[in-house]
Amino acid sequence: MIGSITGQVQYLNAPVACLMTTGGVGYELELPIPSFYQLTVGATLTLYVHHHVREDAESLFAFIDKQDRDVFRKLIKINGVGAKMALAMLSTLTAAEIRQAVERDNDVALVRVPGIGKKTAQRIILDLKGKLNEFASDITTDEHLFTDVADGGMQAIAEVESALLNLGYKEKEAQAAIKLAQAQVEDATNTSALLKAALRQLSGF
Repeated sequence: MIGSITGQVQYLNAPVACLMTTGGVGYELELPIPSFYQLTVGATLTLYVHHHVREDAESLFAFIDKQDRDVFRKLIKINGVGAKMALAMLSTLTAAEIRQAVERDNDVALVRVPGIGKKTAQRIILDLKGKLNEFASDITTDEHLFTDVADGGMQAIAEVESALLNLGYKEKEAQAAIKLAQAQVEDATNTSALLKAALRQLSGF
């Protein structure tokens, strides 16, 4: 099984990044949206990988933080939570926020994730209660490895809106969240910061 891949980012096509290893093999990896927007073409880095095997397909899901991958693996073990839903959760909430929702029985926060209904949210809470204690604090990333992909406010807004629509949010929801998020970030041209703030608005945190 593939545990991690080190290489250079060859191209980006949200939410998929292609990482080229020194051996000349290019791996297409699907990332949570906030992590995807921290990558830049040409950057060299290591991503933690979950090799997802099904009868009809194989997929590689990648994460900047090992702890995000660990949460992803816990989520996909839950009945009714597939890889795509787990990725949507980690695109909307941090690992710490997922733990907070679980420990506080806050199914409302989980339901805000596209594709998750009340019954699924309650099942997630029941199955994960007490199992996410290692994710009590916010997860930090090696931000020095990345540069922001946006070069202006309008571009950042367009990229964030596109990311939210890809997650399944409606256009009006996305635009309203972005408007609120702009007032919360110091640099409205920073795509990653703006996206994180918008996701917090949508998730209720």
